[in-house]
Amino acid sequence: MSDAPSVLFIGDVIGSIGRKALRAALPALREEHRPTFVVVNGENAAGGVGITSKIAEDLFSQGVDAITLGNHSFRQREVWSYLDEVKEIVRPANYLPSMPGHGSCVVERDGIKLGVLNVMGNLYLDPGRQMFTLAEAEVEKLLRQGCDHILIDVHAEATSEKVAMGWEFDGRVTAVVGTHTHVPTADARVLPKGTAYITDVGMCGPRDSVIGVKKELAIEAMRTKLPVRFEPSERDPWLCAVLIRAGEKPLSAVSIQPIQVSPLLY
Repeated sequence: MSDAPSVLFIGDVIGSIGRKALRAALPALREEHRPTFVVVNGENAAGGVGITSKIAEDLFSQGVDAITLGNHSFRQREVWSYLDEVKEIVRPANYLPSMPGHGSCVVERDGIKLGVLNVMGNLYLDPGRQMFTLAEAEVEKLLRQGCDHILIDVHAEATSEKVAMGWEFDGRVTAVVGTHTHVPTADARVLPKGTAYITDVGMCGPRDSVIGVKKELAIEAMRTKLPVRFEPSERDPWLCAVLIRAGEKPLSAVSIQPIQVSPLLY
């Protein structure tokens, strides 16, 4: 293992099946890759919509350093006060300031400070404020807090917004990773100025599904255009993640490695 720090970022955890997959796979991933930090997107962890304080605490108990969220941040009302109180769980920074929680945090291990920033796309979603403007302000705040490395989770529907964020912050942060669409993309790379990038990490959840939902329910909704109550699938769980190796220089990366595993392998 390199002496340079590394971040294991795990894509959207979907319901109980995603939580089980994470619990089953994470020890072996830690043993194999020895990440300095583990960051998880948990915005679908509670039955596919939102997160609860109990679930967040369970993730932290497994050694997760920080949790990012997204458009379902506030679906579980009991978590609102928790989002205000616990600094290691972050919702999109470009939500309204009146909403619970905060958009970035700093976690530290082995004397290394990692800033974790969560923003949400403006196309097709409704965070309330402009993504690029708020990301700029939060990155500056994290730098003032002495961060050695910064990871941005861009929770967005449109691939164009994610790609644009990667280019905008190339050379200014360590990594820009995309979440929300639950399908891993094939464009993981280190951009020219040293920022690791991927448009979507994928999900930690059931592959036998339509982006986590039981496939027959999703197809029914698409075919009929009538309301259908979605339920997470419980079949064929996989964990999608990326391992980001930081460079010796602050705010830089040397590699980003996509990871896809079935917990049945462990």
